[in-house]
Amino acid sequence: MCGITGLIYNDKDRQITSSTLRRMTDIIHHRGPDDEGFYINQNVGLGFRRLSIIDLHTGHQPLSNENESIFIIFNGEIYNYLEIKGMLINKGYAFRTDTDTEVIIHLYEEYGTQCLQFLRGMFAFAIWDNNIRQLFCARDRFGIKPLYYYLDKDKFVFGSEIKSILRAEGIDRTVSNEALDSYFAFGYITSDLSIYKNIKKLLPGHYLILSPLEKSSLIIKRYWEIAFEPDYTKTENQWKDELEASLSETVKLHMISDVPLGAFLSGGIDSGSVVALMAKNSNFPVKTFSIGFKEKEYNELEYAAEVAKKYNCEHHQLIVEPESINLLPKLINGYDEPFADPSIVPTYYVSRFAREYVTVALSGDGGDELFAGYNIYNSFNNLYHSHLNFHSSFLNKLIWGTIHRIIPTNGRGKTKSYFLSKDKTYLGAYQFLWPEHERRDLLLSRMQTEVLNSSSEHFKEDLLRKGKTNDFITNLQYLDLQTYMVDDILTKVDRASMLCSLEVRVPLLDHKFAELSFKIPSNLKLNGSSLKYIFKQTMKEFLPQKVFDHSKQGFGMPLSLWFKEDLREYVNDTLHTQSPLYSSYLDKKVVTDTIINTGNNIDNQSRRLWSILIFEEWLRQNNS
Repeated sequence: MCGITGLIYNDKDRQITSSTLRRMTDIIHHRGPDDEGFYINQNVGLGFRRLSIIDLHTGHQPLSNENESIFIIFNGEIYNYLEIKGMLINKGYAFRTDTDTEVIIHLYEEYGTQCLQFLRGMFAFAIWDNNIRQLFCARDRFGIKPLYYYLDKDKFVFGSEIKSILRAEGIDRTVSNEALDSYFAFGYITSDLSIYKNIKKLLPGHYLILSPLEKSSLIIKRYWEIAFEPDYTKTENQWKDELEASLSETVKLHMISDVPLGAFLSGGIDSGSVVALMAKNSNFPVKTFSIGFKEKEYNELEYAAEVAKKYNCEHHQLIVEPESINLLPKLINGYDEPFADPSIVPTYYVSRFAREYVTVALSGDGGDELFAGYNIYNSFNNLYHSHLNFHSSFLNKLIWGTIHRIIPTNGRGKTKSYFLSKDKTYLGAYQFLWPEHERRDLLLSRMQTEVLNSSSEHFKEDLLRKGKTNDFITNLQYLDLQTYMVDDILTKVDRASMLCSLEVRVPLLDHKFAELSFKIPSNLKLNGSSLKYIFKQTMKEFLPQKVFDHSKQGFGMPLSLWFKEDLREYVNDTLHTQSPLYSSYLDKKVVTDTIINTGNNIDNQSRRLWSILIFEEWLRQNNS
């Protein structure tokens, strides 16, 4: 795993300075503490930090082809690189290293942008082709690895993290009101947005091409999208056999490493399944790592221990205490923009804990999106089939109180909402922190003009309409794949783990396995009220019964308890200052009311207060 960055001036006579490129690269040292590398060719500069995983001795980057006309910087892992390498050798290509990086550069030489169709893995890379003076960047299919970019009339800047881009000269730091609306709606920033108006994300499954000497030369294209093509001809047992074989194969591929490897083990079905199949494919005990809390309702350590015992794992566990809040400034710096998922704290701790023993860890992320595992799917499926035909605008403006009585907050500060489109074909369900009408009170009026007709709710509704299927559950899965999974779950894990220089791999999001999962009819995913039915049936013989019997907990954090007790002083010190920075964006009375309501445990508003705390700390670090 690595960090990449680059700068290209539109003026071919404007020389990149080594000091600028080094500033941009040094700031992401945590993503690659083992090595660094630079490529400068007049107006083009590429920077690289390396965390050595495969081919520890000859994997230096930037890496070139034989005649040094093409250079690549690459962040990620290609799990089928040996297979591709054999194919390329048969075509006459010679290899100087044993890295997956060199496979990509020769694939590009042979197939151009079509090289992406061959790659099986997680990646973000940039290729500078000096033959045609062109930059080619790509991001993996699900967005496991990040890539941000900035474009103005003078330059194009990109990087694994926003902080690299900000180290270049002349970067516009205007805050995006649209991104803030998304942040306070969901706790994360969706789509191609970033907190800065002119810094964008390259979306998952997309690539870009830049020809700096041509005007309007930035081209962005999608190269992959998952297909929803249910196959009704197979029996349940046939699906179970295919799922087990496919997951076993992808887990085995994800275990390729020249450094110590282990797994996160949460006590749930997904991570337990990954560990079980790692044990099946390993001759040595699997190293496993678990995080827990002293609050019982947030603690799954006993279930993780059951799995570890079954497979004779080398198991390690850690209890996280409220003192973890001292990490907040470091974590905000690591994420570069406001990010309000409180599980960043335990995710960082389990990553740091694992890094004491291994350099690579496998996780179980992706299972809920692929197999309909969220409780909300069940709730809203029942509503959908009860024909509760409400339109979103009607919902938000007229019957909000009624919906709160029908579907109260879920106990961890997330309010549930649902809507039905005008043609009564698509029902969407999602969770958010501040519903639209409450964000209008929270955000100052000067900020609302930009988002008046394009609120975050509308963005998700538009995505739902693009679900390309008449199946309700499949559309909800599509919505989560495009938003919550990539912009919350995968972002959280990448930043927290890379702060600890730990590579985290996600075998459930191997695209071959994911494509298989979306051939399974949705009634085998949500079967009656049974979530993830077919996946549970597949893994039943692999996991202890206790793992299936306990209620789904997720990787949450007891914010409401901590705010009432240990963290009250921290809240007062941070938000009750004379001139809080958030007051330039948020209504102070609404913030004060949120603090009071959290202390009184009204509507369990701790997640809302957390989002304000995160925003204030981000402003303190970036108020320049």
